[in-house]
Amino acid sequence: LDGARPTIRPLGPRGLTPDEASLVSALPPPAKSFTLYFLEGTTEMTAGSVPVLEELRAEIARRPGAEVQVTGHTDTVGSEADNDTLSLKRAEEILNLLAGKGFDRSIMTAVGRGERELKVPTGENVSSPINRRVEVIVR
Repeated sequence: LDGARPTIRPLGPRGLTPDEASLVSALPPPAKSFTLYFLEGTTEMTAGSVPVLEELRAEIARRPGAEVQVTGHTDTVGSEADNDTLSLKRAEEILNLLAGKGFDRSIMTAVGRGERELKVPTGENVSSPINRRVEVIVR
């Protein structure tokens, strides 16, 4: 390049050209995120998370070839080792629920982050419902 800047033109009144529209329509949909919450010290979802699980299932079903990343988290109650184990069990619980509904395990991964990525920072041994969660990203 000779240092010239590419020409950027605003969309006209007719919108995209056919070639541009074709490129845009071929893009995959943006990733969608879901958060499910859990009762303290358990792998049992809160009642408020049940509808979110249904939305998650519907989103995966709408996306042929979806990739699903399931990440478990805890609050700071308990030891770091126990929280690592619990966070992974929460993620695996969601993965198992999805697999039980017919979704292929090969499209899903489950990891636990323990108390390392708090949604809301707290001190040690603080019971925090917002931190007891599983985050699921569907791509």
